[in-house]
Amino acid sequence: MERVAIFSAGLFTWTLVEYAIHAWLSHTFKTFATPLHDVHHRDPHAVFTIGAWIPIAVSWIAGFAMFGWGPGMIFFTGIAAGFAAYEAIHYRVHFSTPSCRAEAHLRMRHLVHHHGEPLACFGVTSELWDLIFGTELIGEPMAANCARVANLPPLAGATNVRKLFRFGGADG
Repeated sequence: MERVAIFSAGLFTWTLVEYAIHAWLSHTFKTFATPLHDVHHRDPHAVFTIGAWIPIAVSWIAGFAMFGWGPGMIFFTGIAAGFAAYEAIHYRVHFSTPSCRAEAHLRMRHLVHHHGEPLACFGVTSELWDLIFGTELIGEPMAANCARVANLPPLAGATNVRKLFRFGGADG
């Protein structure tokens, strides 16, 4: 039971890390993440976090080799699982028809962020931190924005995910 609690704490921590990366490192301040994220806003086919998979995997493998299933690794595994869930949800938000109400809600919020409210609705997997930090649209402003993006179809075409599996050479 303790391991489940530690893993869950890692998942929860991911939601704050996600908010910090998206809101602060990508939008609020000009950082290394800003130009990468700007590309994703100009073309949502460009998966913003594609370069993060390999360092996370290497860190997880090295950490596991050194520490096994210690509490720190269980916590980090929760964060990494949160990142993986974020990637799946973010991909589905842009490229798929929602499969349930929760997914439709997350998609609507993210499309509002992409289409007219770049300083709001930063959380892709959760709106918790937007509510806490005051960046969630509430009431009529959210309803109006949702109505505006409600009929946007999922994106079609290729993403840059293939770059994860390519080391060097021309993109194609």
